[in-house]
Amino acid sequence: MSRPILPAWSGLRPVIGMLHLPPLPGAPRCAATMPAIIEHVLRDADALLRGGVHGLMLENFSDTPFYPGPVPPIVIASMTTIAAAVRQRFDVPLGINVLRNDGRAALAIAHAVGAAMIRVNVLCGARVTDQGLVAGQAHDILRDRAALGATAVHVLADVAVKHSAALGAPRAIELDVEDTLERGGADAVIVTGSGTGRPTDIEQVRRSKAAAGEAPVLVGSGITAATIEHFLSWADGFIVGTAFKTGGVPANPVEVERVRALMARLK
Repeated sequence: MSRPILPAWSGLRPVIGMLHLPPLPGAPRCAATMPAIIEHVLRDADALLRGGVHGLMLENFSDTPFYPGPVPPIVIASMTTIAAAVRQRFDVPLGINVLRNDGRAALAIAHAVGAAMIRVNVLCGARVTDQGLVAGQAHDILRDRAALGATAVHVLADVAVKHSAALGAPRAIELDVEDTLERGGADAVIVTGSGTGRPTDIEQVRRSKAAAGEAPVLVGSGITAATIEHFLSWADGFIVGTAFKTGGVPANPVEVERVRALMARLK
């Protein structure tokens, strides 16, 4: 196994459970108060951790349509409040992902609440998405991290991220992995399927791991209790959301028994 994604996970292939946030204040579909949103998130976090996951990832999943660039202050304020509540209740590594691609906001939130990592969908290059063209932010994020002294916050970066297409002719995934790690400064890379909950191509994971060397490679979509074992030869960790939800629907609550069923496959 390559180096751990975080020092706390040495010797593990960690499973990071997704905390899919309901629509936040300012989002078109927001229908809940902040106390109700926080209660929802803490309930899901409790179920994920009772099921045995090794860490959590907080994401403004339901804030569609997403901003292609920086999010407004209300999103940052809301996510910081929620993340602080999670950190106060649970002593596990927490990650922050600000969709669609506001890695600078994610880093600021993570630094403010003591989170361990951020996820950045497009750290290097550019992708065509339903938000239009989304460009990499590595130059800003890594400088922000240095200026804040937040070097303990790890950057997990997608390659060929879901819900997107290449700008121009697609490149070999090995080149994207190498650029993301060596030129973009990512601490780990994430390989996904074409969309939320959709299977990840095991061959893409194998090729990514061969290119990444000792750097960790995570599978970021489509993992289930029935498929996780197939990826253990190549993946250093997993980010799981849909498979843990009632009926396999991302917006539904987490079911602790679904979590336990998947975690049992790692043993």
